[in-house]
Amino acid sequence: MDLSLYHLIRQPKVQQESYPLLVLVHGYGSNEEDLFGFADQLPNEYLIISVRAPYTLPGYGFAWYAINFDADMNKFTDDTQAVQSRDLIARFIDEVVSNYPVDKNRVTLIGFSQGAMLSYAVALNFPEKVQRVAALSGYLHTPILPENGKRNGADALDFFISHGTVDQVIPVEWARKAPEYLNGLDIKNEYHEYPVGHGVAPQNFYDLLKWLSK
Repeated sequence: MDLSLYHLIRQPKVQQESYPLLVLVHGYGSNEEDLFGFADQLPNEYLIISVRAPYTLPGYGFAWYAINFDADMNKFTDDTQAVQSRDLIARFIDEVVSNYPVDKNRVTLIGFSQGAMLSYAVALNFPEKVQRVAALSGYLHTPILPENGKRNGADALDFFISHGTVDQVIPVEWARKAPEYLNGLDIKNEYHEYPVGHGVAPQNFYDLLKWLSK
């Protein structure tokens, strides 16, 4: 089936008329196989789709948008590409809903790092397409969020946020701003920290599963 993003699929392990959808969104320099590695440990009732970002990096890596450095090694994100990827994921969700027996009112995004930043942006810009987001080791990148704060329907969103306290890629201080932002918009969220670097600790995964099964 030709959808706008290359992807891997894990079919639901239980029979239902329609299935909740879980979309896995990898980080910078990774690919669709990364998060798909734990798909079999995720709840049986979900149709799980792991997507590949559109921009190719050297080696077998992909990115949702470019990260560039200047002469002083200051980091800049290509926000034009970021917005395009945000809208591409939103369109991809529509395509999946049209082509698979999924419940469009039960769509969850799980994003890691750059994938978490895109997942925040997709949900906050298109709350009618997504109900829940697990943002792992990411942060809120304001240039790709709604300009005037809350969109209609954003009140119903639900976020699981987690971060490592010794993350050497994205400082934990950046992640801590997300619950403040969401609380300011009266959007439901739960926030967790773990004594790890830029990755998902076993306890983090356990807490994520607990949140998913609520």
